[in-house]
Amino acid sequence: MTDLRVRIAPSPTGTVHLGLCRTALFNWAYARGRGGAFILRVEDTDRTRSTAESEEKILEGLRWLGIDWDEGPGVGGPHEPYRQSERSDAHALVAAEVLASGHAYRCFCTPERLDELRAAQEAKKETPRYDQHCRDLDPGESDRRAAAGEAHVLRFRVPEGETLVRDLVRGDVRFDHGEIDDWIMVRRTGAPTYNFVVVCDDIDMRISHVFRGEEHLVNTPKQVLLYGALGREAPAFGHLPLMLGTDRKKLSKRTGDTALGDYIAKGYPREAIVNFLCLQGWALDGETEVFDTETFVKSFDITDVQKAGAVFDPKKFLWLSGDTIRRMPIGELLTAVTPYLEAAGMVNPSGIAAQRPWFEQLMEGEQERIELFSELPGRVRPFFEADDAVTYEEAAEKNARKHEARAEHLSAFLEWLEERSEAGEFETSELSAGMKAWVKERGLKFPALFQPLRCALTGMPGGRDLGDCITLLGLERCRTRIQAAVSRLI
Repeated sequence: MTDLRVRIAPSPTGTVHLGLCRTALFNWAYARGRGGAFILRVEDTDRTRSTAESEEKILEGLRWLGIDWDEGPGVGGPHEPYRQSERSDAHALVAAEVLASGHAYRCFCTPERLDELRAAQEAKKETPRYDQHCRDLDPGESDRRAAAGEAHVLRFRVPEGETLVRDLVRGDVRFDHGEIDDWIMVRRTGAPTYNFVVVCDDIDMRISHVFRGEEHLVNTPKQVLLYGALGREAPAFGHLPLMLGTDRKKLSKRTGDTALGDYIAKGYPREAIVNFLCLQGWALDGETEVFDTETFVKSFDITDVQKAGAVFDPKKFLWLSGDTIRRMPIGELLTAVTPYLEAAGMVNPSGIAAQRPWFEQLMEGEQERIELFSELPGRVRPFFEADDAVTYEEAAEKNARKHEARAEHLSAFLEWLEERSEAGEFETSELSAGMKAWVKERGLKFPALFQPLRCALTGMPGGRDLGDCITLLGLERCRTRIQAAVSRLI
């Protein structure tokens, strides 16, 4: 369907919200799976809140997710410009057209009058709405007052009747025009409103399908009426379900982070974030929860999106993150965690390059244990500490001190370890088996050696196989750490 054209139109007024990311993914997949075009348009008409910094963060966030666009900022296209603020001349022409056709009228009511009207309606427990005071103003008088510079807004003249929206997600939805106010198209300042410019731009950019959040459903009849006033066919609409917190209220900071950047900072893999967002209102087959982007694009259909709100389950998200990490090739995992190790001051890229096999072995021992990239620095901290000043966690030291002969056992074990090194038996599997045999030969229980030894080598109460720790540290570092522990754990 080469005439299929969808878009995402973010407002650059804050962080990159997960709801925006989900909407972008659904639109992008629909276009990519059907040979259509995906357009990015920046809706920056709110000049008091829109910032270039926010726009750049949005573009960076979408690119990070793997979303590309056929037309838009940084790409160009036949329908430039793709920033709404740069399309004001086109908007003004359409406003004049709607006014001339009688589908809109000038409203000269002052803000003070409107405030008084609203207060009176609220006092009567009525729904606040415009009373159409200027709706039947003589066109000639309207022209004269406007020419004299009298401040006014431009309102759309909502006709009697109803609007039927055949929503691809929610089915047929009917709107009684009696419930729709004569809405403002252009403000007193001359600035256009969202419901007006979105239609102008969607017409100019030949948008065929509009998929957006459920909160925009209330705007749809206003926009459909404007399409009709301009003699244009409205696009197909599909309103995506709200993303809900576990309390089944709209997702907010109180029930979970809402910004993409928060999850990137925490160390969620890109694949896990994309996978999880795809599940917010859509399912592959009702059973499969883990799938790649290619599968999503091939399988996604807007008519399969659910009507009910999508519950954002942090536990499921974390599980998916861990599952993704466990399936990553070690080389990819090392690349992914490097920024977190750098931020913790543990490594630099050149250091990793010089000891890549060692770092990959380090990753192999932690891959099954972490659910987020950001967890890794804390888990591998002991391998980057000074050997004579390893930080002993309270639980680790407490475990070590349970055993009265700890110093003797550590000293004896060090002698055995030196013999293994001289014999060339310093592989993880050999060490692990040999340590167990060493303990049994002396009639000890495993904790009698392993708890003091783990404290000496890592300062932690638990973790990876001790044989692996010894291999990673090497004999010299192990000797220094064990000798230090003999003194520290007296």
